[in-house]
Amino acid sequence: MKIRVGFGFDVHQLKDQHPFVVGGVTLDHHKGAFGHSDADVLLHAICDALLGAANLRDIGFHFKNTDDRWKGISSLILLKETVKLLAEKGWQIGNIDAMLCLEAPKINPHIPAMQQNIAEAIGISTEDISIKATTNEQMGFIGREEGVVSYAVCLIEKP
Repeated sequence: MKIRVGFGFDVHQLKDQHPFVVGGVTLDHHKGAFGHSDADVLLHAICDALLGAANLRDIGFHFKNTDDRWKGISSLILLKETVKLLAEKGWQIGNIDAMLCLEAPKINPHIPAMQQNIAEAIGISTEDISIKATTNEQMGFIGREEGVVSYAVCLIEKP
C-alpha cells in the first residue's frame, strides 16, 4: 500500500454583512468570508491538502476564481470534485485533521455538523475527520477580525 500526506492552507478576508460559511455550515455572525465561491476557508484548505497529497496541484488550478462556473458555488461541490480527481488516480482518503483560526464566532457547537457535511462529501466516517478551532489572541488581522485562516493535513492511500 502506498500512502501520502498533504498539507493545505487557506485565508479569506472577512466583510460585514456577508454570509459566513465554514465546513458547509452557515454561521450566524455579523461578518463573513469573502471570495469567488462561498469562501469556505475550511473546505478550501482540505481540498488543497488532498490535491497536494495526490500531486494534483492546488485548488486554484482546478477551480479558477476567474471561471464563472465556480462563482458563488458551495465549496462542498468543490470538495466532491476534488475527491473525484483523487479517485481517478486510485487514491482513497484515510483521514483529515483541520484547524480554524478566528476570533469569532465560536466554532465548537458547529463541529459535528461540519464533520457530517465533510464525511458525506468525501465518503468517509466522521470519526476520520478532526476539526479544531483557536483564536489568534486578538493579534494581527485575525485578531482584528479582518480575516479567517484554516490549515488542514490529510492522509491518502493507494492499495
